[in-house]
Amino acid sequence: MTAETTTPALTETEQASLTEIPHPSLPPGSSLYGGTKVFPDYQAEPGETYFTLVHGIAHESSVSFVAILQATRAQRKGFESAIYFYGPGSLNCLATRGFPTTGSAAFPGELNINDSLKTFIAEGGKVYCCRFGLSLHGAREEDLIEGVIPTHPLDVQDALIHYARKGAIINSTYMF
Repeated sequence: MTAETTTPALTETEQASLTEIPHPSLPPGSSLYGGTKVFPDYQAEPGETYFTLVHGIAHESSVSFVAILQATRAQRKGFESAIYFYGPGSLNCLATRGFPTTGSAAFPGELNINDSLKTFIAEGGKVYCCRFGLSLHGAREEDLIEGVIPTHPLDVQDALIHYARKGAIINSTYMF
């Protein structure tokens, strides 16, 4: 027996709705937006620092992933770059993510945060992770991605002071 694909019959109004506005209206590759970059492509000057704070849950907050990409971009521009994960953001630092086993992606992009953090660390970035943030969610320190530096809960404020005194550009993301 062979499987045959059949197209369901459309009602007159369904057909009218389908053909009312042709879609897709643009062929693949059509520009939807201009490409003019308004600001200069700044590069780091000697000694400049970029510091990112992340308080967003992995895969529940796209800002967590974007913050990692921004910190990586700053690092590639020559900034000394560091990311500090605290609160639920600490979950971004777990090497034990995956399904059905650690390191296995159940869906495309499941491990994008892990892979991006590994790249950031390999390229010289520092990643800090609050131990208290881990404990709030039952995560263990030994489950951290290799190279992630565990920190004391009181370090969140002092790290912010440290990087502010260095004159760092500070990117702070927050999710409830």
